[in-house]
Amino acid sequence: MSSSPKRGAVSTPAVGPISSTDALTGVPAVEGAWPELTGNALRVLEARYLRRDSERRVVETPDELFRRVARAVSDAELAFGGPSDAARYEQEFYRVMRALEFLPNSPALMNAGTPLGQLSACFVIGIEDSIESIFGALKWMALVQRTGGGTGFSFSRLRPAGSVLESTRGEASGPVSFMKIFDAATEHIKQGGRRRGANMGILRVDHPDIMDFVDAKRQEGVLRNFNLSVAVTDSFMEAVRAGGEYDLTDPRTGKVCGRRNAREVFRAIAAAAWEGGDPGLVFLDTINRDNPVPHLGAIEATNPCGETPLLPFESCNLGSINLARMLVLAGGEVRLDWERLDRVVALAVRFLDDILEVNRYPGEPFERAARATRKIGLGVMGFAEVLVRLGIPYDSDMAVRFAGRLMRRIAGAATRASYELALARGTFPEWDRSVFGRHNLPRRHATTTAIAPTGTISIIAGTTHSIEPLFALAYRRRHVLGEETLVEVSPFVREVTERFGIRWEELLPVLEASGSLRGAAGVSEQVQRLLATALEVPASRHLEIQAAFQRHTENSVSKTVNLPVDATPADIEKIYWRAWELGLKGVTVYRYGSRVAQVLELGKGEESYHYDHASRCDPSECRV
Repeated sequence: MSSSPKRGAVSTPAVGPISSTDALTGVPAVEGAWPELTGNALRVLEARYLRRDSERRVVETPDELFRRVARAVSDAELAFGGPSDAARYEQEFYRVMRALEFLPNSPALMNAGTPLGQLSACFVIGIEDSIESIFGALKWMALVQRTGGGTGFSFSRLRPAGSVLESTRGEASGPVSFMKIFDAATEHIKQGGRRRGANMGILRVDHPDIMDFVDAKRQEGVLRNFNLSVAVTDSFMEAVRAGGEYDLTDPRTGKVCGRRNAREVFRAIAAAAWEGGDPGLVFLDTINRDNPVPHLGAIEATNPCGETPLLPFESCNLGSINLARMLVLAGGEVRLDWERLDRVVALAVRFLDDILEVNRYPGEPFERAARATRKIGLGVMGFAEVLVRLGIPYDSDMAVRFAGRLMRRIAGAATRASYELALARGTFPEWDRSVFGRHNLPRRHATTTAIAPTGTISIIAGTTHSIEPLFALAYRRRHVLGEETLVEVSPFVREVTERFGIRWEELLPVLEASGSLRGAAGVSEQVQRLLATALEVPASRHLEIQAAFQRHTENSVSKTVNLPVDATPADIEKIYWRAWELGLKGVTVYRYGSRVAQVLELGKGEESYHYDHASRCDPSECRV
């Protein structure tokens, strides 16, 4: 990290008392008061984010955490505007976080203002077909994961199992065998001393070992620290449509070495996903059509949650806006304050740009790649809560239209903020050869938007995760805090039911048993639809919501299509096919109950297991 000017102590206004908030709008009930942190938020902060002394005692309050992060990130302002700008933005960054309007990714909350200082969520690490490259990548993975970052890999360049090794005349063991080494190493690296690491493993569909990869996680516990995705091409999907064969290519020689029936492979991928959620699909051609810097190479991999396709050694620097905090009460009606949203977007883009300046990268290749393209990913959380408060069912055409309008507004505001920062601070170094430089569109960042899962930060913010529907109205969250399980009841269920004259107490047994109001006696279809859970929302609507956000998102959208236990592999085939048709960059499914244990479970009465399903950037920053 380049050195930057230092500043002395800056006096800051006293913080008002934490007070209750208006339950409907999320706006402080008392002028100048801060929103309350929920009990679960406080427990998550204490377990994972607040600083501790040498004896592991908590020595920081949540308010001090936000001040620590704000001060550390605003140090970047010293290089551009001097101490006055640093003091100003320290306060603005503190306010936007303490008001729970915007939160950065977990490593920033954990590490900003500490000796570790690594603030990026995830990194992609390139792997070439040599022992030196493979174990060099393993070293980089360890250095990233010890600082709290996740790692993504494409293993597509490794020669297939059984290939003759020129040096010894022995046989190569293939990509999956090396993935198991990475998995074992991850198992023994606890990120920043606070959480186990997470990886994305990607293999091209035309790799000779594709079926070994597809079947790799069918045995419980194998590659448990990996999400898997098959990288498919448009030509493969066309071969599936035609029912024909496609070529397998030896990555070492570039020569065709076999053929497979595309439809059979497609069905095998869906069957494996039906069993346990892996693999998902990554649509390579769709991703590379949006590659802003194609001169630097084709994108082959993503971060562990899939929302950020990256070149080797690039990083995802993420933050999310709490949409529920953008609601206001006007004329007796709840509405979204679009102007307030614009202001928060602009501040969040500046915050993420500053992160790129003050970050302490795990190594020089990571810093060089991050500064070359200055990619950031601003996303959202609380989308489902906003829909409920606005009276819009998630499973409705209105929700799809609202999603598109919302993300278009965010994208526009983020682009303007990047433009203004480019004028003040300069464009990203690769701008002149990028797709933007060709059209003379000054930008500070090669990408500005991405939709991340926001698991733990949405708990801190007290809202729903990312753009997901309500997973359940009551559920258990397993092992967010290691061995502990949190019980969560959706806080606005009471408001909605009471608004419709339904006695809350009578619903508790139903919620505790199933986590849903579907079919509950005395609950109207209108209320049931407004409070529909992820398993009740049709797969087609999950995809339409994802597509509405993707159309205005420069990176990608991390989202899971949750399926009921009785879904079939054929249902998953249809989902994967429709995702490609809609222009998504990736798709993930999860059939409820298809693994022995999972992060979110319906109802309160199920046992706890020692397993995180689908560990990603943050093992809890995902849905099942």
